[in-house]
Amino acid sequence: MNSFLGALQPATSLNESTSPMVDPFGRAVTYLRVSVTDRCDFRCTYCMSEHMTFLPKKDLLTLEELNRLCSAFIAKGVRKIRLTGGEPLVRKNIMHLVRDLGRHIDAGSLDELTLTTNGSQLASYAAELYDCGVRRINVSLDTLDPDKFKQITRWGDFSKVMNSIDAALAAGLKIKLNAVALKDFNEHEIPHLMRFAHERGMDLTVIETMPMGEIEEDRTDRYLPLSQVRASLEQQFTLSDIGYQTGGPARYVSVKETGGRLGFITPMTHNFCESCNRVRLTCTGTLYMCLGQDDAADLRTALRASDDNALLSKAIDDAILRKPKGHDFIIDRTHKRPAVARHMSVTGG
Repeated sequence: MNSFLGALQPATSLNESTSPMVDPFGRAVTYLRVSVTDRCDFRCTYCMSEHMTFLPKKDLLTLEELNRLCSAFIAKGVRKIRLTGGEPLVRKNIMHLVRDLGRHIDAGSLDELTLTTNGSQLASYAAELYDCGVRRINVSLDTLDPDKFKQITRWGDFSKVMNSIDAALAAGLKIKLNAVALKDFNEHEIPHLMRFAHERGMDLTVIETMPMGEIEEDRTDRYLPLSQVRASLEQQFTLSDIGYQTGGPARYVSVKETGGRLGFITPMTHNFCESCNRVRLTCTGTLYMCLGQDDAADLRTALRASDDNALLSKAIDDAILRKPKGHDFIIDRTHKRPAVARHMSVTGG
């Protein structure tokens, strides 16, 4: 398939230094997460309200604009891009953007292009993703019980996700399963999820729920510290800390009994801010320098103000200089409101 984006912004035309961007705390920003849509075909209870109001489609950046923004970040030292949502594969013509970003891997200016998906549409795109240069993806999966899966996602089809995992593995994609640890829901399933993943050559990462956006339930009822999860697992398994990294916030252990890897993402009990190398771009051109803070930079105005990237480059530099030291996530009975008003689907995690 010929890309309609390729001629728009060739990597060699950006004329920017490829030295890493460095924030005020000396952290090199080399990882860009891009939410290509705030829409999703699931309504996971810990992430969204059942009746969400999404952005009007007219407010979204075009795929050409998203490509230009990503290319500008690559020219400024970003080495990894993750496409997120919402659910990224529900964005119309999303594979045009994936294919065009994949050329940066071919050129050696990008180390990795990946995405996080709920798996609903993955079977249809797995082979093409691999062809575009994607080699590793994250699939969100909180339970292996079809009834509980329907309960937690509200709209999800468990069989489609299972078929998608099989299709992605068959296409040659490496998969990491992401499971949000939820008290009184899946805490006793985590060993089963881990075995399921490791038997198929997949990693599993468990994640603490985060206080983002208003939802119908009280997050304190679902919050499960991963220190507690690890202690429980260590009653059955031998876990050894390892230095394995994928560029994200997970800390990994090896599991002797399964031969696989298990990751922990702990924004609440042990935040990962000291090593944060990430910024997050939304589908409207808003850049969040921290997932857990409201401060954001408008890149759309600079993007649309000129066909060259001088203004855009300065806007990015100014934003990086405002990257905070860390977030302020708290979940307890005295903090009833979310730490930030926007839902996870706005920035993609």
